[in-house]
Amino acid sequence: MIEQNNGSRLIGGEGGQLPLSLEHRPAFDRGEYLVSTCNEAATAWIDSWPSWPEATWGLNVHGPEASGKSHLAEVWARKASAIMLRPADLDVDRLRALLGEARYIVLDNVDESLPGVPAFHLYNMIVERRGALLVLSRTPVSRMELHPADVKSRFSALPAVAISDPDDALISGIMDKLFRDRQLFVAEEVLAFLVGRMERSFSEARALVETIDAMSLAEGRRITLPLARRALEARAAG
Repeated sequence: MIEQNNGSRLIGGEGGQLPLSLEHRPAFDRGEYLVSTCNEAATAWIDSWPSWPEATWGLNVHGPEASGKSHLAEVWARKASAIMLRPADLDVDRLRALLGEARYIVLDNVDESLPGVPAFHLYNMIVERRGALLVLSRTPVSRMELHPADVKSRFSALPAVAISDPDDALISGIMDKLFRDRQLFVAEEVLAFLVGRMERSFSEARALVETIDAMSLAEGRRITLPLARRALEARAAG
């Protein structure tokens, strides 16, 4: 027997119910991106494209894990028809083939392991094509020890904008979105209960939603205050 439970499937039988792990796809539309004081400056930059200041060859958006950098980058990539790369993709011999005719690039998850020589060539290609490079990182690239010095100077010259730790209103909105991405309904009183007791961070919001979803599936229960309380206890216990 297959039953619906909060948008997920359960297979039932004499031995009980086993959860089927169904794919959930995050929503990356601009309208799905929640704006608060912690991310309004970064959002304003993305919303203002392509009217960035002249000779601005890109932007460095930096902030904690799961803070919404990738969501903003996806919004910009759709607007600019940009391609998404990671540092591991960069190779001098393959760079032109990799970019094709692209002028706009998202470079995600940049840290001090960035391969400097291909990154230097990538930057110069962006300038030659009069495009833009959106760099995502946890810390500002200007504070990183990048080598050689030429790539350090070019990446450090990019305008930088931070996404900081969220306030309660944003955490609540983010968790509501994460639940909806999984086709789960959670009452406002449950969200308020969670936000009032959890660690205030983007990564904890994501982890807590995953824990609650797993518990709800495994037990075949709706997401209620008692289940939310047990999920918090489970996260605190490690």
